[in-house]
Amino acid sequence: MTDQLSKAKHNQAVQPSWGAHVGGEGTVFRLWAPDEDAVKLRLAGADHPMAARADGWFELWISTDAIGEDYLFVLSDGLAIPDPASRAQSKDVHGPSRVAGPNSYRWRQHDWRGRPWEEAVIYELHIGTFTREGTFQAAIDKLTLLAEIGITVLEVMPVAHFSGERGWGYDGVLHYAPHSAYGTPEDMKAFIDAAHALGMMVLLDVVYNHFGPEGNYLHRYAPSFFRADRQTPWGAAIDFGQEAVRRYFIDNALYWIGEFRLDGLRLDAVEQIHDASPKHVLTEIAETVRSVFADRQVHLVVEDQRNYVDLLKRNANGEVRGYTAEWNDDFHHVAHVIATGEKVGHYKDFSTNLSAKLAKALCDGFIYTNRDMSSDMKATDARSDTSLPPSSFIDFLQNHDQIGNRAFGERLLSLADESMVKALTAIMLLSPQIPFLFMGEEFGETQPFYFFCDYTGELGEIVRKGRIKEAEGFGGLKKGRSIADLPDPNARNTFDGSKLQWGTRDSEHGRSWLSFISELLEIRREYLVPLLAHTKDVRATTLSTVEDVVAVSWTFGDEIVELRANLSTEPKVVPAWTGNPVFLLETSDDIGSNRLAAHSVLLCVHRATERSS
Repeated sequence: MTDQLSKAKHNQAVQPSWGAHVGGEGTVFRLWAPDEDAVKLRLAGADHPMAARADGWFELWISTDAIGEDYLFVLSDGLAIPDPASRAQSKDVHGPSRVAGPNSYRWRQHDWRGRPWEEAVIYELHIGTFTREGTFQAAIDKLTLLAEIGITVLEVMPVAHFSGERGWGYDGVLHYAPHSAYGTPEDMKAFIDAAHALGMMVLLDVVYNHFGPEGNYLHRYAPSFFRADRQTPWGAAIDFGQEAVRRYFIDNALYWIGEFRLDGLRLDAVEQIHDASPKHVLTEIAETVRSVFADRQVHLVVEDQRNYVDLLKRNANGEVRGYTAEWNDDFHHVAHVIATGEKVGHYKDFSTNLSAKLAKALCDGFIYTNRDMSSDMKATDARSDTSLPPSSFIDFLQNHDQIGNRAFGERLLSLADESMVKALTAIMLLSPQIPFLFMGEEFGETQPFYFFCDYTGELGEIVRKGRIKEAEGFGGLKKGRSIADLPDPNARNTFDGSKLQWGTRDSEHGRSWLSFISELLEIRREYLVPLLAHTKDVRATTLSTVEDVVAVSWTFGDEIVELRANLSTEPKVVPAWTGNPVFLLETSDDIGSNRLAAHSVLLCVHRATERSS
């Protein structure tokens, strides 16, 4: 294979800065290795010297497309490493990368441009445990079941290639390559294409705050990729002040959304993305994505333990400027305390005035806004920016963190009374905020979802010892259980024990939950979704109530949505409502006297003019 140095053979303005890119008359390979004197490309059984370019870049252009070829970069000390921007791996994270060609998949849904965010009902899934096979192709067969009940958004846990066969995906080290245990890049595209055919959007969870502990070679040849003065909970902080580093992640966002036709991304733990640049990298990512894909409805979601609202600011017309919505842990935490009575760890600051806190979360979004991670949340309790529409907040009762970080991976139905879980589910799905379900929640799954990984040796032991510390924040060890009882995160049976039990869906219990969820989502689609397009002049108010009673109203122009709930174990009087209910869960017969039975939820939707007539 003849190698030639690139002489304007490719358009730098449109080519990714990192990795192997096929186009025009050949293939260009690029690596940022500022601490290396020389780098070679190992391709087709031979090592080819790469040209040193400015600012630490090495580059080589060859005159063939090289699609399907395996390659490695060889450092000056002889160490052969995979491409950190590999699009596919031939084996694991230590082995050769494989050149992937553009347009490698024949798309069927050519006209798909996404859906409005107000229609979002999010369903989080982990490819490896969603089906018995744990692949993209196997997951396709289940998608119709989700579309039928009203799911409109699939949020896929990270697929960026990580070490080993199994894991949650948050320790990825090759951020452009789908994990090979799930299938090929073409399989992933087929999964997304199938979801689009059913009217469902697909968001991918991406991790831009750290690299995993195994398989990351950047420290060897580009130590300035990371900061020496700052750490995250998972290792060295990334130095976004370096232009090459910024391009790695900005191009990554463009790659996933462009090449895979994703409808957006969920950015993990952005509070650990530290950047003092004049323009924060998060702002640049959002601006670039929205500029490049201006003809599509692309949605960017963040997780931020600080509950910052600045990322969610709308423009003067109430339209999204940067980030569409943020995960709302506050709603989860207070709802979890109400359901389970657990008041330790993350739940401590949510353990008093429960109904008032739940009402605040429904009304304002966050209970504790713009909090300082080093301070007590109570000191920063403040009202959220009420200029943000309800669709800025994503509410959930369960997600991978809240289940899997528990000592024994219990789902909410294993911890709380079913009637209480149903009442809280109704509140979540009938709130104007964006609802979120974790895989299996739609049929009342009780199979645990554990923390699992595939590390050996010293690293495996470190992970095992770290499980109890993590679990302390999520309920801790229950009476009668000890550290010795904890599932081994590296054991194959811990992974297998986390797989969905699809047979539950066909049981009486499963059918009951499916019917319940379907009814709620139908009501949401008919009565709430048309109102959520109003992103300006939305007013939310809470009414004074007794403990265990929640009363919140939202006004969208001339339309009023009223929610009343009794979360106690006995009938209680609730604030009056106007109009006829569109949903009523387990209410008593004396509804006219403003009494609701235990674990009851009521929703009314009507025009303001109707109330005065």
